[in-house]
Amino acid sequence: MKTCVVLDLETTGLHPKTDRILEIGALKIVDGRTVDSYHVLINPQMQIPYEIQELTGITQAMTEEGEKSETALGNFLDFCGELPLLGHNIMFDYSFVKHKAVNLGFKFEKEAVDTLKIARKALPDLPSRSLAALCRYYRIDQGNAHRALDDTRSTWQLYQYLERDFLESQPEIFKPQKLMYTVKKQRPITFSQKVYLNDLLRYHRIETDVKIESLTKSEASRMIDKIILNHGRVKR
Repeated sequence: MKTCVVLDLETTGLHPKTDRILEIGALKIVDGRTVDSYHVLINPQMQIPYEIQELTGITQAMTEEGEKSETALGNFLDFCGELPLLGHNIMFDYSFVKHKAVNLGFKFEKEAVDTLKIARKALPDLPSRSLAALCRYYRIDQGNAHRALDDTRSTWQLYQYLERDFLESQPEIFKPQKLMYTVKKQRPITFSQKVYLNDLLRYHRIETDVKIESLTKSEASRMIDKIILNHGRVKR
């Protein structure tokens, strides 16, 4: 694949329904050459888990001045256009972007090539096919590993090595595949949920690291249920 968008995200966790995007990195490849890049830090409007800060080096302070997710995603969709995607374990990144895109009212249907899937078939004897392991195998300098833009550069270099070594013998594993992932649009928190949730937090003297207005209706419902289960209802 000579023309595509190489994508990598950093997120607050592993679950696109409940976790949030911290960073988007993307390279635009045309005829095998990098012609443009996109990089943005996003304010997740919640506390970044300590283990994520340790893994990525992305701190709370760094994201405080970050873009709103709506702005960042809109700009990324414009950058991406109709081009297919390339990524390492691309379904992970695609699922996060699609969740946010659908909630914003956008379509995001893509074909993609996954370097993880290629490596699993082309290099079955390696003990690991993680991006870090494959970069060590091919002696690719990862730069700042677990930072989105650097990981896209590593992924593009990895793809070129895999193509060099295996395209002729296994051309079928390099063909873009349609990404199949269904997302139901999530509604924003309702006014009544916002009022009741704030009442619960005040009544039980609970501090939260999530901005209430950033919650979806289902997230707010889960949070309310959890507080009631652990602390009880507001007694009038």
